[in-house]
Amino acid sequence: MSNAGSGYNTGYFIHDGGDPGVFDEMGEVFGLEPPDQQAGEFETTHFKSPNRTREFGAGLIDPGEATFDINWIPGDATDVKIQALKALGAIRSHKIVWPNGVTWAFDGWIKGFKPTAPIDDRMTGTVTVRVTGSTAIS
Repeated sequence: MSNAGSGYNTGYFIHDGGDPGVFDEMGEVFGLEPPDQQAGEFETTHFKSPNRTREFGAGLIDPGEATFDINWIPGDATDVKIQALKALGAIRSHKIVWPNGVTWAFDGWIKGFKPTAPIDDRMTGTVTVRVTGSTAIS
C-alpha cells in the first residue's frame, strides 16, 4: 500500500517584512514548484586520472528558483503583494507548508510575474521567486 498523497491543502506564504511580522498566505494557489537546488561542479582531471576518465568535484550549490501559479484576480491582496514586492526587489522569507505539515522555508525576491488572460478560461499568473541561501526543511 502506498503512502502517496495529493498536493491538496498545500500553502504558499510570504513574510510581510515586519519585525516580528507575519506570513501572508498567497490566495488561490493551484500549482507550485519548490526551489530546485543544483550543485555546481569543477574539473579535477589530471594526467594520471584513472582509466583516462575526466574527474569532477562538487562546487557551490545554486539555490535555484521557485514558482507558484495563482488564479489571478487583478487588485486582490495577493496581486497587490506580488506587484509591490516585485517592484521593490525586496528579499522576504517564503515558506511552503505541505499537506502533511512539513515546511520548506527560504529567502528570495519576486523575479517575475506573468499573468495571462485568455478569452475563454480563467485568468492565471505565474510567480517566479529567485531563492537566495539554503532551503530549511522542518
